[in-house]
This record gives sequence, structure tokens and C-alpha cells, in this order.
Amino acid sequence: MSDSKAQPVRISSEPAQLQALEPVLERVRMAVGDVPALLAIAKDIGRTTPKPGEGNTAKLWELLASVTAVDVAAGRVLEPHLDALAILGQAGAGADAGAPADAEGERQGAWGVFAAEGPGMKLEAKSNADGDYVLNGSKPWCSLAAQLDHAVITAHSGDNSRQAFAVDLKAPGVTCETPQWTSRGLQEIPSGTVHFDQVAAQPVGHEDWYFKRPGFSWGGMGVAACWLGGTVAVARDFAAALNKAADNGREPDQIALASLGEIDRLITSATGHLAVAAERIDSGELEGSDPDGPSAWSEALRIRGTVAAAVERVQMLVSQNLGPGPLAFNEAYGKRMADLSLYIRQHHAMRDDAQLGALALKGDRGW
Repeated sequence: MSDSKAQPVRISSEPAQLQALEPVLERVRMAVGDVPALLAIAKDIGRTTPKPGEGNTAKLWELLASVTAVDVAAGRVLEPHLDALAILGQAGAGADAGAPADAEGERQGAWGVFAAEGPGMKLEAKSNADGDYVLNGSKPWCSLAAQLDHAVITAHSGDNSRQAFAVDLKAPGVTCETPQWTSRGLQEIPSGTVHFDQVAAQPVGHEDWYFKRPGFSWGGMGVAACWLGGTVAVARDFAAALNKAADNGREPDQIALASLGEIDRLITSATGHLAVAAERIDSGELEGSDPDGPSAWSEALRIRGTVAAAVERVQMLVSQNLGPGPLAFNEAYGKRMADLSLYIRQHHAMRDDAQLGALALKGDRGW
């Protein structure tokens, strides 16, 4: 339905600059469905990829969007690995923070980020007499835990506070459940519960640092860049289907053209929002150090909500226009739609809008 060549997704770079992504995207295309191969690619990419806030945030998001446009699950593999490396860098964590480093100082292994909470589950971190921490308890929604080497994970420490820790997922005392994954979406990336029994952990930042750092908001915007990439791919599927139909003598009607026009508006608007946010992050405007300045978290909520709404609207328009045929008989299209539908549920919809509304009511708004 779409061009077999992996195409980058532009946020702000010039087309010639995006060409540098094409070899990586071709590697991803060849590795679709092969999680060990995708993790190997993620580890390679992590050695040179810019981190958010270091002057090339838009290029990072273009990479995330472009990989997800090739395959949503591939983006779901790459994003947490790069986010974990960024978190460790923001914390100034040394090479002993859960994993050794190689000769060039790069952190080894494949990483995840596990910060979800679940009813009836609690992961606790306690320090011993020597000041070393151990983890006990369970953590839900740990994607690919059995295939990863390390993770940045949040645990309860102190009085109702949550702190981030780096942990070796191959250490004694770590047990990864294999869930019964019934979803059609993200089948190769099941998210199960991980149990910890006296597992050594290295603190990453101080108590409550993980959620209060501006990088938490930047990472949330990076996930939105992945959602955008998946949406662009669905839109490209639609345009390719219309062109193919026209080549066979069936020109698109006004409904199809209106739908494509609306899709263009939605993607252009979301892309522009990400481009501006990347510039603001790199300029220091969204660091959150000024209590009277703009909030990085409110901007993350705006971007995530804007992109999530675009995803759902584009999926609806495309599925209405193309009908059941490609969902039933086109493997790549059906996988993309199912993967993206599940991935976008990381957005908390009206609950996130409620957070944004509370911030806007307090004056954290630009209007």
C-alpha cells in the first residue's frame, strides 16, 4: 500500500539532512518483527543520537518519528532505550549506575524505563547500613523486561516519595512474568510484571527528581514524536492508496480529497508544534528553572494531547475511506493501525486535559 522504501519524517531539518537517516531506517525495515535485531539497532543508535536539551532535540524527534513511521513497534523499542540514556545523562550518573561503560564511555546493553504503577503492587527501595539500596516488590507494565539488560525504574523510598534507580535486569532476585498478550497491537512487545527480591539498585538523582526534572516533560514529548511518526505512516498509506486507485482509473472523490486535506492540516499543525517546542527546549526556555516562566509539563500536555487527537482523527478518516479491505488483507497496514491504536493509549485523554486546564487556570498559558 505504501512505498517499500523507508522514508524519514521531517520536523524541522532540511530534506538533505534527513537523507542521513535512510540507512538506519532501512536497517529497521529489514528488522521489523525481530526484537533482538531491533534492540541491537537501538544500542547502535544510542551511541551517537543527540539527547534532548543539548541543541539537537528536533533531530532526536525526527529519528524517533522516522523509525516509528517504518514500524510502530520499532519506535516502541527505540524510544525507552534513548530515554533511559538521556535520564542517566541528566542525573550525571556515573558508569556504575547499573551498567558498565565501554572504552568510549558509552553505556552498554539495552535499556528500558519502568515508571508505571498498578493497583495492589508496590516496589520499595530501602537502604542498608552502608547506604546501598535494594528493591523489593513488583512493577507492572515493564515492556520487554525479559529481553532487556538494564532499566531506569521508579520505586517508593522515604515518606510517599518516588525515586529513580538503575537496575540490572539479569541480577539474581529479578523475575520477569511473561504475560498473556491478547492484543493484536504491539504483539512483539508484551508488557508484564517484574518482581524484585533484594535486588541491588543504584540511585539516579535524588528523591522526587525523576518527575520534577524538565527532562521528564521532554521525554513525554519524545513519545508524542513517535505517535506522530506512526500517524504520518498511516497518512502515507492513504495517499498511496488514492494514487493507486487513480492509476487504475478511479479518481478520488470529494470525500476522499477532503479527508486527505484535513489529514494534511492535522499533521502539519502537530509537526509545527513539535518543531517550536524543540527550539524552546534547546534555547533553555522550557527548563522549568523560572517559577514564573513557562512550564515544560504544560507544554508536554499540549503537545501530547494535540498529537494524540491527530492520531485518532487520522486513523478514523483513513479507515472510513479505505474500508475493511486493507484491515483484513494488508498485513503491514493492519499491523500499523493495531500497533498505533494501542500505543496511543499511553495518553490519558481527558485526565491529561484536566491537568492542563488546572495549570491554565493558574496562569500557565500563552493566551
